[in-house]
Amino acid sequence: MSETTTTVKQVEKTREPLLSRKNRKLVTDPFNDNNPITVQVLGICSALAVTTQVYPAFVMAVSVVFVTGFANLIISLLRNGIPSKIRMIVQLVVIAALVTIVEQILKAYSFSVYKQLSVFVGLIITNCIVMGRLEAFAMANKPWKSFLDGIGNGIGYGAILIIVSVCREFLGSGTILGNQLIPNALYNAGYVNNGIFLTPAAAMFIIGVVIWIQRSRNKKLIDVS
Repeated sequence: MSETTTTVKQVEKTREPLLSRKNRKLVTDPFNDNNPITVQVLGICSALAVTTQVYPAFVMAVSVVFVTGFANLIISLLRNGIPSKIRMIVQLVVIAALVTIVEQILKAYSFSVYKQLSVFVGLIITNCIVMGRLEAFAMANKPWKSFLDGIGNGIGYGAILIIVSVCREFLGSGTILGNQLIPNALYNAGYVNNGIFLTPAAAMFIIGVVIWIQRSRNKKLIDVS
């Protein structure tokens, strides 16, 4: 057996599977140990603004997953050819192109949701989560790992948006996805929806409760600032 053949076989043996334990951790960590909102405390503005109803929050979550995943992938593919002095400009151009795609799709297929989300779709361009993952991960890692990291952080962000929006829509409007869940009998008996849950202050309160529950269950996050 030649030396070249032996080397090739050694490389094949050490090649990491696409969904190895380490790669799966890139997707699952942002759900708990490294959540963008509750641990990294990033992307709070949109979490306060777009979570009065579940559907717009879901659309926003999907949009961020798309942008973070593919922005990470593209920047990782280009990382060795990007001059360090202009890397942030390149990152912003990539993010802006992806956000423009999202905006055009929403305008074409769900204009009412696009109007509800208003400027916050465009503000994905400056979302700290997206820029943070490009700088901290995509610029230093291979494309597949970077893509998984982007998808994981996008989903972790989106999960908090969904939790907050479910609480706010149900308690503030008595509905979920526009469907009334609280029976009319309760309203006839004097029940009134709590309008405070439709305000950004309520979103901050719910996020605080989520952080408290998360850290009470995961002790290693107690000292995370």
